[in-house]
Amino acid sequence: MDVKEFLIDENVSMLDAMALLDKVAKKVLFVKREGRLVASLTDGDIRRWILNKGDLDAKVSELANYNPKYIYEKDKKNAHNLMRELSIEALPILSKEEELVSVVLWNDDEITVKKELPVPVVMMAGGFGTRLYPYTRILPKPLIPIGDLPIAEHIISRFHSMGSKEFHLIVNHKKNMIKAYFNEIDSDYKVYYADEDEPLGTGGGLSLLKGKIDSTFVLTNCDILIEEDYEKIYEYHKKENNLVTMVCSLKNVKIPYGVIEIGDQGEIEAMKEKPEFSFFTNTGMYIVEPKVIEELEDNQEIGFPDIIEKYQKAGEKVGVFPISENSWLDMGQLDEMEKMRKRLERNEA
Repeated sequence: MDVKEFLIDENVSMLDAMALLDKVAKKVLFVKREGRLVASLTDGDIRRWILNKGDLDAKVSELANYNPKYIYEKDKKNAHNLMRELSIEALPILSKEEELVSVVLWNDDEITVKKELPVPVVMMAGGFGTRLYPYTRILPKPLIPIGDLPIAEHIISRFHSMGSKEFHLIVNHKKNMIKAYFNEIDSDYKVYYADEDEPLGTGGGLSLLKGKIDSTFVLTNCDILIEEDYEKIYEYHKKENNLVTMVCSLKNVKIPYGVIEIGDQGEIEAMKEKPEFSFFTNTGMYIVEPKVIEELEDNQEIGFPDIIEKYQKAGEKVGVFPISENSWLDMGQLDEMEKMRKRLERNEA
């Protein structure tokens, strides 16, 4: 990897910066001016900007850190000690003229910080998967294969790699197939099942877990993969003292037509040729406190967004953890399922 890949112009947009962060996949970029390092930009800087209601059209210069951490080339041997002290994953190395000559990455010498998130994970796995018909006529959605493994096993494996060993699947449609599959897997994690007799929505099924979960837990749909630091999401949830934290992804949608705005008298007020809109959307993953389960009415059909809205009206704190568009994989529709398969194949290659 060339150090030039870490560089970004301070006048480009935040959205372009997010795309470059995804491409570099090292969570930090650097701004040079006249050959010298002047600023750094991390995924955390962007997240704080978004959460503080910053403009999505902002320039890098508005949110970059113009007091970046660095070390001189002559002191390079101390780089990892400084990184550990500052809890950062990348450190720029400067020449005595303060020109950026290299970047030391946390994993270069295989110095790793083991991430741990030993919390229960609840998966909503009871839906009919109508958008994936005819596949779901034969298989329940959680067992649809993405590459060599069904989507539900991909999800479980990612949380298991972070230390989670307790998984609760709320099942309904073709539930016996789901149970048979996971009961045959030889693993050191435990899968429990909650049977819906009738569909209870994306939230109502949680009432079946009363008395079974007494700690903060992860709630996830069975058709998504989030490529983000789960521990960081959990820590943010705890730091903000949220009842629920919703993981939201940036979404960029380009309209393939010219958009016309019409005035009250039928005249054209404005024309926009193939405009692009940027917004955040719910990914279907949440960090949730256990009281949400205990306060649900039994066997009442309700969506989890409706549960969130109820708590918001009651004054409870519900937060958002924003991620980039590239960090969210959703197989809810056939074309998106194929994109997920190709992406996972690239990552495993």
